[in-house]
Amino acid sequence: MKENALAAFIAKRIAESASAGWYIDAEGSKRIVSCISFREYMSHCLYDEQYGYYRSGPVRIGKEGDFYTSSGIGRVLAEVLARYSMTYGISVSERLNLVEWGAGTGRLSAQMAEAGRAQCDEWDEKFRSVLIEDHPLHQYAALEAFARLDCVRDSEKKPIILSSEEAWSGKLLQRPALVVANELLDAFPVHRIQCVEGKLVELGVAGNAQLGFIEAYMPITDSRIKGWLSRDGIQLLEEQRTEIHAAASDFLQRLGKVMSKGRLILIDYGHESSEYAAEHRMLGTLMCYWRHQASDSPYERLGEQDITSHVPFTFIRHAAEESGWQLISYSTQKQFLLENGVLELLQSHDGVDPFSETARMNRAIRQLLLSDQMSETFKVMVLDKK
Repeated sequence: MKENALAAFIAKRIAESASAGWYIDAEGSKRIVSCISFREYMSHCLYDEQYGYYRSGPVRIGKEGDFYTSSGIGRVLAEVLARYSMTYGISVSERLNLVEWGAGTGRLSAQMAEAGRAQCDEWDEKFRSVLIEDHPLHQYAALEAFARLDCVRDSEKKPIILSSEEAWSGKLLQRPALVVANELLDAFPVHRIQCVEGKLVELGVAGNAQLGFIEAYMPITDSRIKGWLSRDGIQLLEEQRTEIHAAASDFLQRLGKVMSKGRLILIDYGHESSEYAAEHRMLGTLMCYWRHQASDSPYERLGEQDITSHVPFTFIRHAAEESGWQLISYSTQKQFLLENGVLELLQSHDGVDPFSETARMNRAIRQLLLSDQMSETFKVMVLDKK
């Protein structure tokens, strides 16, 4: 059974760990236990090569999966990103790789290609779609998404689909590229930090597959963490928790070293540091999703549920600038859509058919701009590498 195999693997990692942590038992006594950091635990749950949530199992996105992404709400985001890509592409003399990192089922990239071809006859001379995705069934779904486009028989117009390992080891990123990362950073494993008796400690994971896993406290495992918190102006209250996105910082640094020239568009839900570690966020932002049901328990359904946290954009901005990226713009998704022509997509219709393409597009625009503040919570950060 998949869950038992992953639990057994994590239990073995805990038993062999050289790190010690502690917890307070029901009698109030302090117990010393072997543990691993929550970041390592989350990494195994999501990215284990055999059993990880994003590396195996069924399709994770959409109605039959566990969550939706913003690309699932109509075609609006794809239309706007296609327009944005054309504007950026004008300034680049050679053909660009249009990369979606963490492409999922490929829906956004396919919609962007379709929208781009409708907007510009020279789209395929300017762009080549590249999808980076590690889940085998998502890769297959991405091929199917592009297969539905009219030009699928033209090999020059077919997408390149790579695993992240292939992308890092190959030469593709050394060519000029426009990289889109839509809800990528929120899926990276995080450290969880808490203030206990006035001191910062890290949350670890102890326990075993038979009795279950529990939280433990342990010394901070990454020497950069305290400096990051100070840099971003975050001071935790007593018992308050927050997440540290060291993996996102490492990603930006690595991508900055590999990319020769290009632009990176980060789209995700998150906050500036004053909101990210505000008093009402005593437990941080970590959440789990399974069959579209949310919970705050990452110790259930190992490898079968998504584990995610909001993105700390103050942290991301500082990490990007320290890695050689230049900040071009930062705004809410709503502002980004408005500044890049979303209202031009609104069309008049007679209202006879509420399920027509025009009616669906108009509804999707309204939903992205108005419904339950989603486009205010989502942010768009644009970075350049020159």
